[in-house]
Amino acid sequence: MNENNSTKNIFPISPLIRITLLSLYFALTTPLPFLAKTTTLPIPQWLFWVGLVVGAFLVYTVMTERVILDEEGIKVTYPNWAKLIWRRGWSLPWKEVKALKMRTTGQGGMVYYFTTDKGDRAYLLPMRVAGFAKMVRIVQAKTGIDTTDVYPLAQPWMYFFLLGFTFFLLLIDAWAIVTAISMA
Repeated sequence: MNENNSTKNIFPISPLIRITLLSLYFALTTPLPFLAKTTTLPIPQWLFWVGLVVGAFLVYTVMTERVILDEEGIKVTYPNWAKLIWRRGWSLPWKEVKALKMRTTGQGGMVYYFTTDKGDRAYLLPMRVAGFAKMVRIVQAKTGIDTTDVYPLAQPWMYFFLLGFTFFLLLIDAWAIVTAISMA
């Protein structure tokens, strides 16, 4: 697909990031109802399961974010069903983009914000999308801003490590669940 034609370029959240974060959520929460039962916590077990399902739905909803680039501008959006319970997203016409400003995070990483001539708002450049390099090339072509030093906040190898550790956590979860069931 030509990056400069009039078609929409859609960039969803990276599948690696989506799988890793959803797996981590399940690894951290799934043992809770079983452990609550063995410790005779006064909260009903069904309430834990309802909470886990609602939480999983919310995490999945966050992962439905998409970035759409077209001739008009950049848009961060969610599917219509997600807009009912989550953020609405934002859009910024190319003609209003003044600069791409770098800011450091509290953990020492770098994020980038689009700024406008109005200066009333900054728009976070989405960094967890599949095809980030292509998206940044399109931003450069549409705005004329040099993006050669713009890199994603987290590199794919970091998510591979997190996914690997999540796998080991799931093994420990299986052991904890089997132990909890055998003690009940």
